[in-house]
Amino acid sequence: MSNARRKSKKVNTRQQAFNRFMLIVAVLVLWIGGIGARLVYLQVNQHDWLKDRAENQRLEIKRSKMPRGTIYDRDGRVLAMSVTVKTLYADATQVEDVAAAAKSVAKATGGNHKELLKLLSDGKESERKFVPLVRGVSDEKAQEVNKALDTAGLKKADMPKFAGLHWRDEQTRSYPHESLAAHVIGFSNKDGVGQAGIEQSQNDLLYGAVIKRVQERDRLGRVYDEQVSEKEPPKDVMLTLSSSIQYKTEAPLAKAVEAAGAKAGMAIVMDHKTGEILAMANYPTFDPNKLGSITADNLMNRSVQSVYSPGSVFKLITYGAALEKKLFTPEQMIDKGNGTISVGGRVFKDHGSGGQVTYLKAMAQSSNVGAIKTALSVGKNDFHSTVVKLGFGKATGIELPAETRGIVRDPARWNGDSLASMAIGYEIGVSALQMATAFATIANDGVRVKPHIIKEIRQFDEKVGSTPEPEKQQVVSPETARNMRKLLREVVVSGTAKRAAVDGYSIAGKTGTAWKFDEKTKRVSSAKYMSSFIGMAPAENPQVTIAVIIDEPRIGGRDGGQVAAPVFKEIAEQILPELNIKPDIFSETMVAENDSEEYSEEPLGDVFGSPLSTDETVEEAPVAPSVPKAETKTKPEAATPKKVIISEPKPKAEPKKAPAKEEKIKQTVINRPRVVAKEKPGTEVKRKT
Repeated sequence: MSNARRKSKKVNTRQQAFNRFMLIVAVLVLWIGGIGARLVYLQVNQHDWLKDRAENQRLEIKRSKMPRGTIYDRDGRVLAMSVTVKTLYADATQVEDVAAAAKSVAKATGGNHKELLKLLSDGKESERKFVPLVRGVSDEKAQEVNKALDTAGLKKADMPKFAGLHWRDEQTRSYPHESLAAHVIGFSNKDGVGQAGIEQSQNDLLYGAVIKRVQERDRLGRVYDEQVSEKEPPKDVMLTLSSSIQYKTEAPLAKAVEAAGAKAGMAIVMDHKTGEILAMANYPTFDPNKLGSITADNLMNRSVQSVYSPGSVFKLITYGAALEKKLFTPEQMIDKGNGTISVGGRVFKDHGSGGQVTYLKAMAQSSNVGAIKTALSVGKNDFHSTVVKLGFGKATGIELPAETRGIVRDPARWNGDSLASMAIGYEIGVSALQMATAFATIANDGVRVKPHIIKEIRQFDEKVGSTPEPEKQQVVSPETARNMRKLLREVVVSGTAKRAAVDGYSIAGKTGTAWKFDEKTKRVSSAKYMSSFIGMAPAENPQVTIAVIIDEPRIGGRDGGQVAAPVFKEIAEQILPELNIKPDIFSETMVAENDSEEYSEEPLGDVFGSPLSTDETVEEAPVAPSVPKAETKTKPEAATPKKVIISEPKPKAEPKKAPAKEEKIKQTVINRPRVVAKEKPGTEVKRKT
């Protein structure tokens, strides 16, 4: 009996041990399973979050941006440079009270409380360590903000003494000369990316690269490894512009546009021997330091982006093509008949009376009949060839963005009257730079030099990089160029451009007056003009070419001789001595004043000269061209010419100009980079040429 009980107890003890063992195994299985499940959840579902958190604790990434390259004028004066400013930012992970921080920052900086609150709230939620709150703050302003944000009792080494707020040094763009050459220089945005002008076209060279430093730290915060991404430093750009000549070009242009109540104005000063642009002015203009002042009306660089019908200045090509074929000499006679000519069913009327005159006098009078007869003797194929060789219908290649190619149609698509219209500057679209380059070619004895506005590209260490020689091409013979200059000289001495005469210098050039096409009425408008004068000095051995174009003058005289020629004179009077160009005659103005005849141009449009046809497009122009497209109906050659009777225009008396409110344009002269001094308008300063 007792033995049986003992056996029963032994069995129960073993069972208990087994049960306990199994219980322990079950607990271990559940524990290991739970840990495994947790590990699977963390490794699979939370992998990215954990990885980022680990890197944030172990890695610290610092970025520093190199200053954007500097833009200089030809004499080393700074036109655009980067300056250091401060940015107030928040480490959102350290900001305890977002609402209080937003309120304090808004009060200290004058910022928008709601916007700051949203920035900080979003940063706090996403655990961002860099939330920019205020950018572009000067040192003086930063000190004021520091005082306003100073929190008593908070132990914090750096300023401001406010939890989570810090300062960081950044760069912003500064333009010391304000609006001077604004369309050429352009501007860059807050991120340091060029948006217009040289800032845009040379952005890859000027861009201030971001240098990235990746530091790895141990648990005590000690750096044990660092990787730095090396970037090529930005380059500096030296332009061909002269700050002094640019100012002396901009001031008369702005004054003339305001006085004439014009829509806009353009002026270009070019060294035709080298192709260097010494000045390129547009009005209205803008201050690149004030991005809020930039509008669609003042942003476009019309000198290279705007297309217009040139009018009578295009007679340079007409007579040049005939001279190249040796069809006449300047002293030879041309018969203007009764002062009208019919071509392709259209009747073109001259400004003055008919009869026989020399080619010199025909050019001086800006005779349409003489130009059309000359073009017809050249023929459309040779005429078109000369137009193309002189650079029309293609971009000049200048280092500025959005340059237009202009509009030149293939001769196969011309109408019956197209050659006659093109001979007097219609049915063709040009830019101011293209037109200036054509005159520069004649000034340079028939050698066309590619215009350029960049003189040098400098490395960050101030070493001068390689600058390719500009392209050169002999497009007309030296003899043609010399004879052409004789014709242009006569225009200033006794023709439509007497107001362009400069005392002491012989001037050669041509006026142009063209009616503009009206987009609303789809016809040329007799109320809208493009008035221009392009000339060179001295006439016998030209050293500089100057082009002036006034868009839609409304007050006073409107033809090129009355509106644009005086601007040319004012520019030339100031810059010729500065360029060390010596006077070559006793008095040009005396010759002009003693000539009793006075000629003025009347623009010819509609039945007198077609604008561009509707099938033409301007592919590269960033805005609508000044000379749009109008439909031209082709009439059979054999059809009876349409007779148009128009009274002979009387010479316009020079109107009395109302006192114009002179546009204030500042000029700043920098003797050394980053050292700025003021130069009073009108003060003559000698420059290197």
